[in-house]
Amino acid sequence: MNFLAIEIGGSKLQLFAGTNDGQILDRRRFPVDRAAGGEGIRRQIAAALPELVAKWQPRAVGIGYGGPVNWRSGQIAKSYHIEGWSDFPLTEWVSGQIGLPAFIDNDANVAALGEAHHGAGKGVNPIFYVNMGSGVGGGLIVDGGIYHGASPGEVEIGHVRLDREGTIVEQRCAGWSVDKRIREDAEAHPDSLLAGLVRSAPAGCEARHLREALTERDPRAEAILGETMDWLAFALSHVVQLFHPDIIVVGGGLSLLGEPLRARLADSLPRFVMDAFLPGPRIALAGLGEDAVPVGALTLAAKRTAVG
Repeated sequence: MNFLAIEIGGSKLQLFAGTNDGQILDRRRFPVDRAAGGEGIRRQIAAALPELVAKWQPRAVGIGYGGPVNWRSGQIAKSYHIEGWSDFPLTEWVSGQIGLPAFIDNDANVAALGEAHHGAGKGVNPIFYVNMGSGVGGGLIVDGGIYHGASPGEVEIGHVRLDREGTIVEQRCAGWSVDKRIREDAEAHPDSLLAGLVRSAPAGCEARHLREALTERDPRAEAILGETMDWLAFALSHVVQLFHPDIIVVGGGLSLLGEPLRARLADSLPRFVMDAFLPGPRIALAGLGEDAVPVGALTLAAKRTAVG
């Protein structure tokens, strides 16, 4: 049984065809022109959908959107990245394009669903997923389904405050904040290996240099990773105290740092968790990598179609 998946982010748009068991059969990726706003992205979606529908004969569409949504009504709650999305009835619009039912949820929730059914969280309950990318998002899966609070109801761990002055998790752990920290460190420690890597490459996405610097055991790279994981662990300790997940799955671009990131987070988290809950949940890297959202969107469409 085939379904379509749409991933809408602040910098990329992806459309997929796949099966109810999470297998991706076809994919289309498009750059996002922020100046064209939500209307420009809708034009791209409208142009790509007919070919995928004709080729794969899907039953429904699942959508992972990079921001808060009203999952019941299918309406975007707000856009933090691109103009022209706030209050837009996205599932109604998609259904109007191709005559198929469409279902939507926040992209981190959708990624969490994918990891729970087909990734690192398969067979585990409950699962908490945290995405470390251009922002920081989260999703909680209980008994195989997305946990929703009052609408819009996403598990917005990226906006959890780390102090009374208003510092939020994204300001310490998002990709852009890590990039900023690396640039500052390179200026302060110009003789470090990390600083040399930063100078030798075009500006932007400085966090990509951490992998090589960590491989070489560069102390500045290790310090930045340690600080970032300490902040994330402090935020996740509240998740552990409140929801007691069996596993925390870490995804997003920064998670591609791999085992050094996972190990540092696993080492830091118990320091912030109350004794009665030690050793705490297992920490795992996302098993689906960058396909967590599309696989989750396929799963969302399959589950919602089965429900009704």
